[in-house]
Amino acid sequence: MLDWDLVRGAVPAVVTVAGLVAGAVLLFRRDRRWWSRTVPIVAATCSVILFLLWLVVDVLWKPFPDPVPRGVVAWIGVALFGFGLAIGWQRRSGWPRRGVSVLACLAVVLAAGANINAHYGQFPSLRAALELPPANEIPFTSLHSVSGPSLPRAPGRALLDGWQPPSTMPKNGVVTQVSIPAAASHFPVTRNAYLYLPPAYRASPRPLLPVLVLLHGQPGGPRDWIDGGQVATMMDRFAAAHKGLAPVVVMPDATGSGFANPLCVDSRLGRSETYLTGDVPGWIKKTLQVDPDSTKWAVAGYSYGGTCALQLALRRPMVFPTFVDISGQDEPTLGSRARTIDEAFGGDEQAFRRFNPVDLLTTHRYPGSAGVFTVGRSDSVFLPQQKRVFEAAQRNGIKVTWRETPGTHNWQAWSAGLRDSLAWLAGRMGLVKQ
Repeated sequence: MLDWDLVRGAVPAVVTVAGLVAGAVLLFRRDRRWWSRTVPIVAATCSVILFLLWLVVDVLWKPFPDPVPRGVVAWIGVALFGFGLAIGWQRRSGWPRRGVSVLACLAVVLAAGANINAHYGQFPSLRAALELPPANEIPFTSLHSVSGPSLPRAPGRALLDGWQPPSTMPKNGVVTQVSIPAAASHFPVTRNAYLYLPPAYRASPRPLLPVLVLLHGQPGGPRDWIDGGQVATMMDRFAAAHKGLAPVVVMPDATGSGFANPLCVDSRLGRSETYLTGDVPGWIKKTLQVDPDSTKWAVAGYSYGGTCALQLALRRPMVFPTFVDISGQDEPTLGSRARTIDEAFGGDEQAFRRFNPVDLLTTHRYPGSAGVFTVGRSDSVFLPQQKRVFEAAQRNGIKVTWRETPGTHNWQAWSAGLRDSLAWLAGRMGLVKQ
């Protein structure tokens, strides 16, 4: 039950039908006053609340880089309407009907939540929704020592060409979590990083694998790629087709908390860039037995994380010469350029330009860098932004690829964006021949 699909299939369909039936039960009542007064008042109140929520979230506050989709707003309205009707049932009703109305309200709210989750694909299972440990998670302390035997990479050869997996190599990779300290940046990290380690990493001797740093969105956290992105399943499939080889994937805390937006820069909002380009790579090289050659490393992310991946690749090309920007923005933002410059850079526009990708692509050159820009073809907000940055990268001379995948600004597009870029990444990272 913990692993039933909550995004597609029977479970969300049954929950939706049950919620609609429950809504009909709440709505139906043989009372003229109910229809002439209560229902209109509830509907009007819900409309006002929805408008105020939209005004605060998408116009005034702007805590997220993307507006709330209309479909999500509609389901929030359904939940509010069901809740309001249930309150109306509490008056002039006996206890049995009051109990029925409460249960019906819960069913409506659950149906709304299920459809909002289906839109984003954030929680594919009950295990993910409850934040229970993934089935393939192991303690970090159980990993083999970093000083164990390893196989050096043959110069000029892809890792796959010289690799013969031992018979004792596990079939699948594992997930683990660990705190990555902010020793140099003092960035306020509050959550553990998640790691995916492919089967070859658990072999003895192990090959020196490249590293993919994978960044989450905002709001979001390091576990999002595990749950919504299903990155372990994705990498296991890649490894199964490549003798157990795949990148070691490190998913750090890129924002410090679920709703924080440090813009992926060093500013008065925190030294996010130093954490992600200094503390995290330093910890990886010290703690994990991986290929230390940063030319074989890559950074990728979705939404805020996609913008951040591009920023890091342009600001620190010696650390991350390869990037995948999935549904990113055309510039880091706190809602508007004026607000961003004021709050993060104390009104210094030149300081902002030193971190803004389009400005960097105008003033700097990146002869060793390459990347992929990928976005959901139905993402009307972020597709044109991605296109602007992609065209700026083309004009700069960076080797860039454009991809569009099914989906909007959700996990359907984000997961597909990484999956469709894996073969290209493997070539850039030296796992296979380019």
